[in-house]
Amino acid sequence: MNRSELETTAKAMVAKGKGILAADESSGTIKKRFDTIKLESTEEARRTYRELLFTTPKAADYISGVICYDETLRQKTKDGVPFPQYLSKLGIIPGIKVDMGAKPFTNFPNETITEGLDGLRERLAEYYKLGARFAKWRAVIDIAQDIPTAFAIEANAHALARYAALCQEANIVPIVEPEVLMDGAHSIERCEEVTSNTLSEVFSQLHSHRIHLEGMILKPNMVISGKKAASRANAQQVAEATVRTLKRYVPGAVPGIAFLSGGQSAAEATEHLSLMNQMGPLPWALTFSYGRALQDEALKAWGGKPENFSAGQGAFARRARLTGLAQTGSYSSKQEQEAA
Repeated sequence: MNRSELETTAKAMVAKGKGILAADESSGTIKKRFDTIKLESTEEARRTYRELLFTTPKAADYISGVICYDETLRQKTKDGVPFPQYLSKLGIIPGIKVDMGAKPFTNFPNETITEGLDGLRERLAEYYKLGARFAKWRAVIDIAQDIPTAFAIEANAHALARYAALCQEANIVPIVEPEVLMDGAHSIERCEEVTSNTLSEVFSQLHSHRIHLEGMILKPNMVISGKKAASRANAQQVAEATVRTLKRYVPGAVPGIAFLSGGQSAAEATEHLSLMNQMGPLPWALTFSYGRALQDEALKAWGGKPENFSAGQGAFARRARLTGLAQTGSYSSKQEQEAA
């Protein structure tokens, strides 16, 4: 493990005014996204769409890194430049999703365990050669009646820590992603309780596995009401509950926290992040690692049509700029209308 290399990469991933683009949708997920614009999900369509995002002018002003899917990491621009090489030249760090998805957790109804540890050491060595300098592994914690169980949280936290150890051995920065889902009708208080239990167990496991905290990034959910809650907490309440929870459970040695958007609208996810960054000083950088919240507007503007390629890039550039402003606490919802 090269600790200084890991620390340098981790700090660059959470640089001021920048965040991470999650473009690591699996083949099944990207098909669902393309279905919304009535576009067949072929390898070339996926390559073109990723190229649209990666080659957007000035994207590097707001994007520090890109999480790729295995297929994407091996693809090239239309001019034949491998995507990792193209991104690196812009100063954008290439990353890779390495988990194999959340699968039903045997004997634990309605709970999941993320798989993908088998053969991970060898895959990480190959990904490093392909240019990846960070990785991502997502654990999924659902809230419903009688769940999550303490053991499901423990099992997922243990897998996250084993993954993180293998990453650091390969000189790849691990993004540790324990996502407490916002599906359901639970209150913000219930989300805070489950997020607290999850983060407590995750950092206990990271400690047991001797993870170098300065060489990792945390990718948590925000503490937020369930989508179906009868009464949902407002933006300020979300920001305050999230920062309070993180201060209790995330050591200051962690260089940065890159939130997932987790089903929030682009404007919601941006406003919440900006409000949190106005609550400083904080022990870690707070930034974004958004997928849909960065991509939806670009996908709609492009619509799979070659003539709309630049319109798609324009929509992505606008969203990236607004989200970048949120990373410094200087975004306001007024800018949504102005930018539009």
